[in-house]
Amino acid sequence: MNINQFLILFTNIVLVLGGVVLLILSLVLFIECVAAFFSSVKPSSHLEASNKKVTVLIPAHNEEAVIGNTIKHLQSQLIKQHQLVIIADNCTDATADIAREFGTQVIERHDLQNRGKGYALDYGLQFLESDPPDVVVFVDADCIVSPGAIESLSQCAIATNRPVQATYLIAKPNTSNPKQSVSAFAFTVKNQVRLLGLAKFGIPCLLTGTGMAFPWAVIRSVDLASGYIVEDMKLGFDLAIAGYSPVFCPEAHVTSILPQHIQAAKSQRTRWEHGHLKTLLTYVPMLIQASVKQRRLDLFLSALDLCVPPLSLLIAIWSLLMVLSLIFAISVGIWISATVLAATGLFLLSAILIAWTKFGRNDLPLLQLLAIPIYILWKIPLYLQFLLRPQNRWIRTERDSVNVSKP
Repeated sequence: MNINQFLILFTNIVLVLGGVVLLILSLVLFIECVAAFFSSVKPSSHLEASNKKVTVLIPAHNEEAVIGNTIKHLQSQLIKQHQLVIIADNCTDATADIAREFGTQVIERHDLQNRGKGYALDYGLQFLESDPPDVVVFVDADCIVSPGAIESLSQCAIATNRPVQATYLIAKPNTSNPKQSVSAFAFTVKNQVRLLGLAKFGIPCLLTGTGMAFPWAVIRSVDLASGYIVEDMKLGFDLAIAGYSPVFCPEAHVTSILPQHIQAAKSQRTRWEHGHLKTLLTYVPMLIQASVKQRRLDLFLSALDLCVPPLSLLIAIWSLLMVLSLIFAISVGIWISATVLAATGLFLLSAILIAWTKFGRNDLPLLQLLAIPIYILWKIPLYLQFLLRPQNRWIRTERDSVNVSKP
């Protein structure tokens, strides 16, 4: 075998292996989207939790622009047994004062060495230790909780004795562009479509950062005090490995608004995407090891689901390999990798169209699907940054102001 034959063989093997890996990941995504398409959200049949003590914890770092609106929407659905606690974490603005004006209990934390949402939540849990609730619910300071969501989450947490995740979606601002519409759709695929698919097969649900409910004993079984940039994903996998696999409660909805400012949107996406990739590299081996040690198929399937990278990155990698495979096939006449990648593209396209048909067509007009390539190009520098200078520090996203009248 001469050098040219070796290079052709080596290139073919690399492209075929890359195509097979992408085919498996795309097939996982396709199956999840199909399962979600045929799923239906039924009213909760859990036992009443009206006699249970529920505490809603809201970590807030310089959230004066939005905290009043969040509290106002929450207070309308809290009953006598419910408690709302705001954790003003390293605040240098009027967050704590505004929260108190709404009659809300506020605790303040000042620790510039240990910054991040995980530390704030741990501080809140320590505050509750002397008189713990039956269920604690985490809600971000910029979110709107839909009516009945707290009750549904509490009921599910009590009935299953497991962590529970609400449907957390991003809404477009009133004046949005096609890129923002695609971004909101990608978020829907990640936080609603795929979670519905996982629930259909009984696979542990991802925790997505807000609208999360935990029985008290469950949340105190793990350590939240860390500066991990996507502490929600870490928490979910830690609990699943510990035997408390999170479940999805699709009828409970929590919504936040996509940042309008370009820099704020970029900062938010950088934290999410870098955190996702870091979690993928860290927890896939841990989940596989735990699945073998504990003889649990659900942990292996969680690892397989986690292997699926963010949708835009998956499409970008497929596009690059498809181009290289076509060039290789035309040059040497070997079409194996191109055929595998063509099948992969078919699964990817089908998954996107299935998800869009049921979950995205109202917010993302058909013609705006053509903006997906632009959205992917916008995110490529973000992924290159992960290779060169990954974000490891938690950074709060700047909020858009929300006007709300005082009580």
